Amino acid sequence: MRHGARTRRARTTAAVLAATGLFAAGCTGQGTPRVPADDGRGRLHTAEPSTSEPSRQADLPSPLAVKIDNVRAARPQTGLDSADIVYAEQVEGGLSRLMAVFATKLPKSVGPVRSARESDLELLRQFQKPTLAFSGAQGKLMPLINRAPLDARTPEKASGAYFRGTAKPAPHNLYVRPKRLLPATPGADALTTGFRYGPAPAGGTKDTSETVRFPAARFTFSWSASRERWLVSMDGAPDVTTDGKRLAPATVVVQYVKVRRSAFHDFLGNYTPYTQTVGSGTAKVLRDGRSFDVNWKRPKATDGTEFTTKDGSAVNFAKGQVWVVFAKVS
Repeated sequence: MRHGARTRRARTTAAVLAATGLFAAGCTGQGTPRVPADDGRGRLHTAEPSTSEPSRQADLPSPLAVKIDNVRAARPQTGLDSADIVYAEQVEGGLSRLMAVFATKLPKSVGPVRSARESDLELLRQFQKPTLAFSGAQGKLMPLINRAPLDARTPEKASGAYFRGTAKPAPHNLYVRPKRLLPATPGADALTTGFRYGPAPAGGTKDTSETVRFPAARFTFSWSASRERWLVSMDGAPDVTTDGKRLAPATVVVQYVKVRRSAFHDFLGNYTPYTQTVGSGTAKVLRDGRSFDVNWKRPKATDGTEFTTKDGSAVNFAKGQVWVVFAKVS
């Protein structure tokens, strides 16, 4: 390999580490490229032992985060209704993937489980060493995951917690048993997101339906006055769990963020979008059949996200499950 090519590769790796701001000095994140664990053909990746930096909140419990498949072939999903928070992000090809965070309830099983992305590392820094259940990642990303302050649990590291279902073909049939990853239910104290719950802010606009579009995916949230919840539809179809429960969060946040190209790509060469969740911007909060135009701020990765009205007052969410959809700022 020519010296120029080696230099460009070294600069690219250094830029990735500097941009994420997630690791201690001296971690290069370089390694021999390997076949992605979850490359669209159901193959699994062997994760390396994880190391982490000292925690700033060592006395807090750690939640469980699960990467969940969200293409049509993966639905209906399992256990998603038990999550405290569901994050929706854009991935390759304009499709969407979910990250479900569990703290107050651990369902029997969750899935289908899929691979992690670079954006997940920044998003998860708000929690105290969370356990991340995922099926693997792009080969060059795995060293970064293994050095992040989280407990990475792939099927190879926790084989007894995962199983393959029979209702869907691979790779859309991998499931995890949360109670085999965590010794006990973490509890609400693990949700260090900055979210506040209580009475709705003043004002707002009556709103019974909102749609968020990704290049190749669509989320619709329809207000049900009888259930006092937002009913979720995906790509025009009602979204239910495998046991027939309609997904219905109490609060929906459409958070407008910068989405840029990641340094990593899938096995087809499609670069992964990087969803930037540190910074500030605008958002739309849906609760109680109304929408509220608000501001959001997350100064650094270890902070939760604050949502405020135009006059700076904190915005309360309705008690119950929260969905956060990361939409690209125009």
